Parts: sequence; C-alpha cells; structure tokens
Amino acid sequence: MKIGFIGLGNMGAPMARNLLKHGHTVQVFDLNEVAVRALVDAGASACASPKLAATDVELVVTMLPASAHVRTVLTDENGVLAGIAPGVTIVDSSTIDPASAQAFAKLAQAHGNPFVDAPVSGGTGGAAAGTLTFMVGASEAVYAQVKPVLEAMGKNIVHCGETGMGQVAKICNNLLLGITMAGVAEAMSLGTALGIDSKVLAGIINTSTGRCWSSDTYNPYPGIVETAPSARGYTGGFGTDLMLKDLGLAADAARSAKQPIFLGALAQQLYQAMSSSGRGGLDFSAIIKLYERGEHAS
Repeated sequence: MKIGFIGLGNMGAPMARNLLKHGHTVQVFDLNEVAVRALVDAGASACASPKLAATDVELVVTMLPASAHVRTVLTDENGVLAGIAPGVTIVDSSTIDPASAQAFAKLAQAHGNPFVDAPVSGGTGGAAAGTLTFMVGASEAVYAQVKPVLEAMGKNIVHCGETGMGQVAKICNNLLLGITMAGVAEAMSLGTALGIDSKVLAGIINTSTGRCWSSDTYNPYPGIVETAPSARGYTGGFGTDLMLKDLGLAADAARSAKQPIFLGALAQQLYQAMSSSGRGGLDFSAIIKLYERGEHAS
C-alpha cells in the first residue's frame, strides 16, 4: 500500500521503518528534520506538511504525543483532512483520551474518512522489533481492512470494539502498569532495607504470587534485569512524564465516568513528584528513587 505516516518519534520512526521493510511505500512528515532524513535514508519519501503526507495515499497513520497534536495535524489548513481523499482510512496510534478519539472520528467521518484509534503497547523495543500490541477501536469492516497493515508493525492486533475502545484498553493497561511499578519499587526497597539480597528477593517475587511484568521483565531495582532501564541509569524506555500523562488520561476518563481509581490517584501523585523534581525524562521505573533513603528529607 501507499501510506502516509505522520509522527516520527521514538515509537513512530521504527513503526514506519517496519512498514517499509514489509514492502509498503511510505511518505512521511515530522517537525524533526533529522528524524525525517533518517526515514528517507531507509526508503521513505519526505513531505513538507501533513496535508501532503496524506495526499494520494491509501492509508494515513499518525503517531503523536497528545490529543492537541492530533487535532492540529487533522484540522490545520495544511493538515490531513485538507489533503486526504474521501474513503481513505486514518489510523491514529497516539495515546489520547477516548472522548477525543471519538470526536476525531466524527470529524473524519464528516469528511468521508473512516477513523481508527489504535494505540500500542510494547515500548520502543517492541516498535523496533515489530512486536507491538495494537488495541484497535473500529467497526468490524474497518478493522479487517487495517489489520494487515498493523501486522507489519505488531504481533498482537486486538479488536477492542467501536471507536474509542482502543484508547480505553490502553489507558486501563497503563493505569495498572503505573500502579504495579510503584508496588514493585516499594517491595524491593523495603526488602533490601531489611537486609535481603535484592536478587534473592526478586527471584522469590518472580516465582511467587507477586510476579508481574514490572518485576520479572522491567524490574526497577538495578542489577536484576540486564535489559531493563534500571541497568542503564533509567535511560531510554518509557519516560516518567509519559506515564504521568497516561495516568492523567485515566484520571480524566474516570472522572467523566464517575468511577473511583484510588490507587491510580496515588500513583499519579508519585509520578508527579518525580516529574516536579526534574526527573520526568527518566524511565518510569525510576519511581524507585522516591524510596531511596534520605529522599524525603531532601
């Protein structure tokens, strides 16, 4: 297919590369000229605006930081809807709130374009390896149409329901992830403070009822998982500020549904404390730094 791809950040760039690897023709746009040049070197063609990236294509994919960016990319005078042909589907893989996804779908549908919300899970490693999980909100017919393209970028393509339900799945998953990471950080910090060897404790947790992805794959304690950000100074991975953003989306959605999220609200405050202390750029597993002795005295 001929695909327009907009948003070449840490996730979008490797996703676009995987489309190229699977034989698709890709034309790209991003404000970062270095990112665009790297994709051009990989075989993509560069466009000067989202409008041009969406012109003369069979599918448009957007991967952007927040709903405000999605709205601008869609509706600006040089945006997607100014260049896209009627009938061409728009797939948004950004993580945004469900209500915004549904609003954008109405805007696109008024223009004659199906809109799919398809946020991802799997991190930058999954994006590079093409093993992402896509949580897709769309009609059955549109889901069937876009699934083969998503399979070029991901391993697990899950139809979550109608438009907006992909975002519901994503924010609920990341709500739980933020909570479990804080829980593992708390348990590991307590155990080592009480004198147990960190590797022994991690081994017990990972073969017992406390086992979770945050403990066995992404453990926040240094020296436990060699491939985790905790082994490289909490660089790379999924930033604290990004986790804070997703917890904010969950809190907003919970408020609109009048649904309590007791642990989510506490986790949001913990990650806010990290961000406010200037560590928002560190991987979210750096939440364990809040448990370092002397942290609360500083």
